[in-house]
Amino acid sequence: MPVAAFDVLLPTAQTSCVVFASPHSGRDYTWSFMRKTVLNEHAIRSSEDAFVDQLFECAPQFGATFLKAGAPRAFVDLNRARDELDPALIEGVRRIRHNPRVASGLGVIPRVVANGRAIYRGKMSLNEAQERIADYWEPYHDKLQTLLDLAHNRHGQTVLIDCHSMPHEAMDGVMRAGMRRPDVVLGDRFGAAASGDVVDRIEAAFASAGFIVTRNAPFAGAYITQAYGKPSKGQHAVQVEIDRSLYMNEKLIRPNGDFEAVQSALREVVKEVALIGQGRIPLAAE
Repeated sequence: MPVAAFDVLLPTAQTSCVVFASPHSGRDYTWSFMRKTVLNEHAIRSSEDAFVDQLFECAPQFGATFLKAGAPRAFVDLNRARDELDPALIEGVRRIRHNPRVASGLGVIPRVVANGRAIYRGKMSLNEAQERIADYWEPYHDKLQTLLDLAHNRHGQTVLIDCHSMPHEAMDGVMRAGMRRPDVVLGDRFGAAASGDVVDRIEAAFASAGFIVTRNAPFAGAYITQAYGKPSKGQHAVQVEIDRSLYMNEKLIRPNGDFEAVQSALREVVKEVALIGQGRIPLAAE
């Protein structure tokens, strides 16, 4: 089993209401887990948001908190609801309603990684699935809500930046003639998860650092933005998807020659986003 459900990097002083989190960059692939999969150590990482934690872990330097997962996405997907259980993988689970994520093998306990490659030879017990949720999903989400509550209590509002990466080809299906390929997709569930003012400021921070930004297509936000985005209560959630090809070799899953430059540019983004709610850039009242 992975050693830890999460790791938290705290600022010396929490001057920002922003919480950065990376639920898919966990890379504790234990021997016991690898024994159960038909995939090798390279293929199992294909759905991981590799190195995203390294891109955003500077957040505490600017008064914001950073939460990162320990368990890998192939082991348990923290960006799914706890009840998104896959009957094609987990024994004793009945299909209650159609769920396209579960149907494609991407439930809370994934059946496949990128390109639909199966993780396991057969099924697992419901007890094992529930243990993973209890040991990793629940602690991560309990900690995330605690961090958001602390920020909200201190600042009156809070902003969750849900950090992810996307394959370069993810934009192929939505590109239109004359459209510049976006580097970053911001997902606010079409305004349901965050106020327009907050998203405008986040987009401006990325644009100022030289990134081409679009919103909600093809990624509008999944479980985390849906569950934690409550703008009417002063809790905003925005999903950030960054094109992996900017900073890594996707095939080899290694940082490329531009990694440090992208990391430096994102440091400026994090710095600007962390200013939200610090007084110099106050949040608009709902």
